[in-house]
Amino acid sequence: MGRAVTVATCALNQWALDFEGNLERIFRSIDIAKSKGARYRLGPELEICGYGCSDHYYESDTLLHSFQVLEKLLESPATQDIICDVGMPVLHRNVRYNCRVIFLNKRILLIRPKMSLANTGNYRELRWFTPWSKARHVEEYFLPKIIQEVTGQETVPFGDAVLATKDTCLGAEICEELWAPNSPHIEMGLDGVEIFTNSSGSHHVLRKARARVDLVNSATAKNGGIYILANQRGCDGDRLYYDGCAMISMNGETVAQGSQFSLDDVEVLVAALDLEDVRSYRAEISSRNLAASKVNPYPRVKVNFALSCPDDIAVPTCMPIQWRHHSPEEEISLGPACWLWDYLRRSKQAGFLLPLSGGVDSSATACIVYSMCRQVCLAVKNGNADVLADARRIVNDETYIPEDPPEFCNRVFTTCYMASENSSQDTRNRAKLLAEQIGSYHINLNIDAAVKAVVGIFSVVTGRIPQFSAHGGSSRESLALQNVQARIRMVLAYLFAQLTLWARGMPGGLLVLGSANVDESLRGYLTKYDCSSADINPIGGISKTDLKNFIQYCIENFQLTALSSIMSAPPTAELEPLVDGQVAQTDEADMGMTYAELSIYGKLRKIAKAGPYSMFCKLINMWKEICTPREVASKVKHFFRMYSVNRHKMTTLTPSYHAENYSPDDNRFDLRPFLYNTSWSWQFRCIDKQVSKLEKKEGISVVEDMD
Repeated sequence: MGRAVTVATCALNQWALDFEGNLERIFRSIDIAKSKGARYRLGPELEICGYGCSDHYYESDTLLHSFQVLEKLLESPATQDIICDVGMPVLHRNVRYNCRVIFLNKRILLIRPKMSLANTGNYRELRWFTPWSKARHVEEYFLPKIIQEVTGQETVPFGDAVLATKDTCLGAEICEELWAPNSPHIEMGLDGVEIFTNSSGSHHVLRKARARVDLVNSATAKNGGIYILANQRGCDGDRLYYDGCAMISMNGETVAQGSQFSLDDVEVLVAALDLEDVRSYRAEISSRNLAASKVNPYPRVKVNFALSCPDDIAVPTCMPIQWRHHSPEEEISLGPACWLWDYLRRSKQAGFLLPLSGGVDSSATACIVYSMCRQVCLAVKNGNADVLADARRIVNDETYIPEDPPEFCNRVFTTCYMASENSSQDTRNRAKLLAEQIGSYHINLNIDAAVKAVVGIFSVVTGRIPQFSAHGGSSRESLALQNVQARIRMVLAYLFAQLTLWARGMPGGLLVLGSANVDESLRGYLTKYDCSSADINPIGGISKTDLKNFIQYCIENFQLTALSSIMSAPPTAELEPLVDGQVAQTDEADMGMTYAELSIYGKLRKIAKAGPYSMFCKLINMWKEICTPREVASKVKHFFRMYSVNRHKMTTLTPSYHAENYSPDDNRFDLRPFLYNTSWSWQFRCIDKQVSKLEKKEGISVVEDMD
C-alpha cells in the first residue's frame, strides 16, 4: 500500500497572450517536476493564455489558441506518466468558464470550472467568465476535434468533481475559492479528499503574503490534508506583479516554500508526503468525523494511476518548516524591481530615464532600479541563462556579463537633474552624489531658457507678464508659472529618453520613469502632465511613509550614504523662488496636510469605504487626544475638497506598480467620478451638525461658520 506521494507545484512568469512562451515555460516546469520524481504537477491559474488577458477573453482566438497549446501538451512525451493540471478558458454550452484541465497519458480526466470568481479590487472575472453554480454536478463536455484526435475521447467530465487515484483522492480549488467563506476544501475534506490543489493568479500587495500563507495552512489545520498552491509570478502585461509564493502545506504546517520575488521564469517545488500522516491526524478529530459521516458525496473520477510508488518505505518525506516573510522594505526593494525588469525586457527597450530631483520619491525610484540591477547580477551569478540573454540584448553586447551592479546600472539607467532658478544647490548635490553611488549615467541641465521662452510667448500674445506670489503676483499667476516648469521637465524627459543613447552612440531608447507616490496622487498634489507623467511608475502605489522606511533600508543594506541627507531634508517641489538661496516651499505646507494624515485618509476612503461623514466619525475617535471635533471636521473637509478638485488627474495617471489597497488608480482599481460637486454641501452639513452636538454636549459655545 503506497504511503509517500510525490507532488509538484510551480510559480511561472507567464505573459498574457504569449502562447509560445507560456507553453515553453509549462513544459520546463513539467520536465523539472518529473526529474524530481513527481507524479502530479500543478500550474498557475489560466497559465496557458496568461491570467491578464482581460477583454481578449471575449475573442474566439484566445479559446482557439489555448486549445492548440493544450493539444501540444497532450501529444508530447514530456507529459506521460504524470498527472498534469493546467489552466485555460473553456467555452461550455456557449458559456465561458475559467477552468482547470487535468490530464494523464493523452487522456483528459476532468475539466473543473471555477465556482467563486474574484471580482473585487483589480479583479474583474465576472466581466469575462461565469461561475459554475452546480455544486457536485458533472456534465459531458464535447471536445474540439483537434483534441479528440489526440485523446480518442469525444466527451469528458465537466463540473464539480474530484479525482480518485489508486492511493488517494484529489480535489481542486481555483484562487478565489480559498478566500471564500464557503471554500470547497471544507466539504471536500469531509468527503475524504486528502490532497487539495489551488491554482492562483494572486498579485502582490504590501503585507499580503502573510494572509495568503495563513489561509493555506488553516485550510488543513482543522480538517487535515495536504494543500498545494501554485501561483503566477511577474508582470504579465499591466500594473500588477504576481508574487509567486508557491507552497505545500500538510496538517496546518508549511512543508515547502517558494520564493515571493525572483527573476526565474520557472520555479518548481516538489515534496514527498506521507498519506498516513493525514489519516492519523484526522482520526482523532471527532467533530470532523461526525460531520464527515453526514456529508453529501462528490462525484469521483476514477484514475488508474498512483501518486506513490509500491516500494516507498525508504522515500524520505518532507518535514514542517518556518515560513520566512519579507519585511515591507524588502518587498519594496524586490517587487517593483522585478516588475521593472519584466517590463524592460518585454518592451525591448534599452533602459530607463528618471528625472532625479534629489528628493525622497525620485531617490526611492532610483534605488528600486539599482535593486533591479543587483537582482540581475545575482541571477546571472546563480546561472540564470534567461536573464543573461536578456541583459545582453538590452545592452546590445553578445559577450557582456553583468557582474557589478553600478556598472550594469550605468548601461541601462540614465538620471537627469533638471535645474531651474528655483532649484537649490543642496538638491543638485544630493542627486549627483546618489547617481555616483548607484552608478547611473547622470545628466545635469538647466530648464530656465525653455521656461522663459514659453512664458515669453504668452507675454507677447497677451501683453501681460505673470509673476510669482513672492514677487507680488496672484496665486493664479504663481501656480501657472510653477506648472510651466513642471511640464517642461516632462517634455525634456521624453526628449532625452529618445535621444540620449543616440548621442552616446548607442542603439535603442529609454523608458521614462515617474515618481509620484500614492499619497500625492490621492491628494492630487502633482501637475497634470509633469514628470509624474511617464511610461511607468514603480512607486505610484507606495505611501510616503513606506518610502521613507525603504530609503532607510537602502542606507543600511546598499550602503548608499547619499540617502542620509535626502532623508533629513523636508520634501519640496522647488517650483517657487528661493529665499536667500534657501528653499521656502515645502510639500506639506502646500498640501495643507501631512503625509501621515494622507495615508490615514487614503485607507479610510478606500479600504474602510468611508465618505466625508463616516471619515469624520472615525477620526474624532482616532484623533481625540490631538484634535478637537471642530479641527477634525476642518481637516476632513479640506481633504475631500482637494481630493475631488484634483480627481481628474487620476484619469491620466501613469501606470503604476500596484502595492497598496488604497491606491487611487482610476484604470480599474478605484472607479470614481472625476467631476464632483466639490462643495459636498449635504455631507459637510451633516458633519457640522455633529460637531455642534458634540460641542454643545461639552459646553463649548457653537460657532456658525465651521469653515
